Amino acid sequence: MTSTQYDDIVIGAGQSGGPLSSALARAGRHTALIEREHVGGTCINEGCTPTKTMVASARVAYLAKRGSDYGVQTGPIGIDMVRVRKRKRDIVDSFRSGSEKRILSTPGLDLVRGEARFVGPKTIAVGDDQLTAERFFINVGARPSRPPLPGLDSVPTLNSTSIMELDAVPEHLVVLGGGYVGLEFGQMFRRFGSEVTIVQRGARLLAREDTDVADAVADILREDGVHVLLQTDAVRVSPGDGGAIQLVVRSGDSEQTIAGSHLLVAVGRTPNTDRLNLPATGLEPDQHGFLRANDRLETAVPGMYALGDVKGGPAFTHISYDDYRIVKTNLVEGGNASTKDRPVPYTVYIDPQLGRVGISEEEARASGLKFQVAKMPMSHVARALEVDESRGFLKVIVDAGTNQILGAAVLGLEGGELMSMLEIAMLGKLPYTVLRDAIFAHPTLAECFNNLFATLSD
Repeated sequence: MTSTQYDDIVIGAGQSGGPLSSALARAGRHTALIEREHVGGTCINEGCTPTKTMVASARVAYLAKRGSDYGVQTGPIGIDMVRVRKRKRDIVDSFRSGSEKRILSTPGLDLVRGEARFVGPKTIAVGDDQLTAERFFINVGARPSRPPLPGLDSVPTLNSTSIMELDAVPEHLVVLGGGYVGLEFGQMFRRFGSEVTIVQRGARLLAREDTDVADAVADILREDGVHVLLQTDAVRVSPGDGGAIQLVVRSGDSEQTIAGSHLLVAVGRTPNTDRLNLPATGLEPDQHGFLRANDRLETAVPGMYALGDVKGGPAFTHISYDDYRIVKTNLVEGGNASTKDRPVPYTVYIDPQLGRVGISEEEARASGLKFQVAKMPMSHVARALEVDESRGFLKVIVDAGTNQILGAAVLGLEGGELMSMLEIAMLGKLPYTVLRDAIFAHPTLAECFNNLFATLSD
């Protein structure tokens, strides 16, 4: 056994851990980055990058099938999942290798492969080696959760990682869960040609969204041919004839059996803290395994920090990256950065996209704020009509006193990009009237803000 002393040890080469380890090393800190699987974390390897690559393939299939709507005659459409998978793998490999090269070329930074396990307050073991440091930064992320569903171990299942390795289109994909993951894969494989059934135990999809937003998303999916079952509990699962998967579900007092060829379990994520032997450090995770951290990302144990998904809260790549920037600002640059009041924008990559930032209408109502709601269907947007992509709507919450934008939901063509424009206005504390009166190039999606905000009174 060897023992090595470092100034800092970063556990996990995700979107916080990777850049943070390099920043610490460049600042003259002898740093180790521990990674048990692959550089880049969930985003590059199993999350944003591969899924959005496959979403793009599914959209091409969707547009090809709609060729006649645009006056374009197309022949039979076929899906080559092996080619779709290869394209996904190639992009992931490119992103991952680029990140790894940057880490390996950083002086003072050691990339250590293996599973990290604490053996003392300031010591970890990686294989036969022990590493000690003054400070630890935990960026171990999370993995797909597996619910205690009777019979689940008796059938083959897919999660958000393994579903992207399929080499053929499922005949009937049954999806447990109506969150971002379930909806993106559900619509994707429907466009590839699968029959798709989404089973959601709650009263609506995307439970944190306003009712009108969630209802509109469900309508879009149903229009695309996805079966959406709301307020439906999965009761048990068992093998069926010919390799089928029999899922028994209950809605109210009635039960029904869904026979699927594949079952995707998309019911949340579990933090990867269970293998760290946290009792050796004095750290106590919450009941779900997440690490509590303050607004500077410090845990209750001095010198220990939690970054990214492992601390709970919004599990987004850009939030994880901002965690890195906060720690870098405070520890490397001597600043005073915090997570307080930071915006949490996100985009759900269904088609059309759902872009969200700030508070929802329901949150504004619950808080007692005086506000106005600007709402307009995408069918009133010239550019959306011109490209025949007019599903969805825009909704913006505006403070009635200051006229500043408090939040937005954009369900529509390039909803994530339109949301980002609204976020920029929020960051600049611009009143909505600036966008209402602005001159935007015609015909762009941006000019929709002229008409949207014209519905409000100053």
